[in-house]
Amino acid sequence: MKTIVIGGGPAGMMAAISAASKGDETLLLEKNEKLGKKLFITGKGRCNVTNACDVTDFFDSVCSNPKFLYSAIYGFDNQSLMAFFEEAEVPLKTERGNRVFPVSDHSSDIIKALEKKLKSLSVSIYLNTTVTGIEIRDGEAAGVRCDGRLIRADRVIVATGGLSYPSTGSTGDGYKWAKATGHEIKKTYPSLVPFNLSDEFVKELQGLTLKNVSLTLQKGKKILYREQGELLFTHFGISGPLVLSASSYAKGEAGNFELYLDLKPALSEDVLDKRLQREFDNAPSKSLYNVMKELLPKSMISVILDLAQTDRDKKAGQVSRAERERLLHSLKHMPLHYEGVRGYNEAIITGGGVSVKDIDPSTMESNRIKGLYFCGEVLDVDALTGGYNLQIAFSTGHLAGGV
Repeated sequence: MKTIVIGGGPAGMMAAISAASKGDETLLLEKNEKLGKKLFITGKGRCNVTNACDVTDFFDSVCSNPKFLYSAIYGFDNQSLMAFFEEAEVPLKTERGNRVFPVSDHSSDIIKALEKKLKSLSVSIYLNTTVTGIEIRDGEAAGVRCDGRLIRADRVIVATGGLSYPSTGSTGDGYKWAKATGHEIKKTYPSLVPFNLSDEFVKELQGLTLKNVSLTLQKGKKILYREQGELLFTHFGISGPLVLSASSYAKGEAGNFELYLDLKPALSEDVLDKRLQREFDNAPSKSLYNVMKELLPKSMISVILDLAQTDRDKKAGQVSRAERERLLHSLKHMPLHYEGVRGYNEAIITGGGVSVKDIDPSTMESNRIKGLYFCGEVLDVDALTGGYNLQIAFSTGHLAGGV
């Protein structure tokens, strides 16, 4: 059996390892000058390889088509992946949120371990090799076309990634081939990506990091996302872990969302109201601006007071009940005006992709073309930040290569 894998990212490398491990003559084709180019920059170069959560909880963090992934994840779960790297002499560590990284904090160690395994299994690796199409004969995959020639194979595995970070070679080739061979492509969009805001005050807050705040993304009466954590104000809007996760639920749409911050999620409105009263009573002759220094970062005080339509120079002892209620509302329900997500250049992953209805979840083989397989980001599956997306890539690649 001869297997060709297109794409030398995490899904492709694992697919090639899996295929070669069961005895296939395996070719790995990569258009870049090296393997794992996007993997190298993941996790800010540290490579968050997986999440050490209980595998039954894993699917709670998958945003699109979690049930499709049951066979892949249970067949090669997070513990299996961690054992794979430990056996490859890459010690791992688990950090906050069950995020798993190499102890060295170097993504290059993960890539080297995968390359070493590929070579030990005699996988033929072709770099700087651009595939131009998939050869289909009588409804079956028969090989690939590249550099003006046909390379025959019994199986072809497409692991070309999405559209995010195009400088790493993610240019959507897999979608083009899938569409050409009759597969449905679900609308693609940047995901795990910062938000653009139209609020003028973001320029004043640029560079401010807020910890332990709550972000809510709402459409009509439906709350799509609400979590507590960390975010960062930028010159264009907001970024940080909370925002990246929220973007998975915005799904690239431009408007029609309500977005707001709770700056004091640990305090109920009643408790926070009493705190405000206490602060005002303790310093009645101080300006409201100076009293608010006890509650907010300095750069945020004027923004909140403006939102509450309250005079910053007013004495704390002169604040009316109506003003205090407006201030309370601004602290617990700070409105942010969402304009849309940033582009693929800043997106960690691509949402959408090859419809899972066209793929057999127990093998990753196409239901339309025999011998053609898809794995990793090219599929319409995506998850929150925290190592889940890399686990999906490794698990689907392992399944596609090993059947």
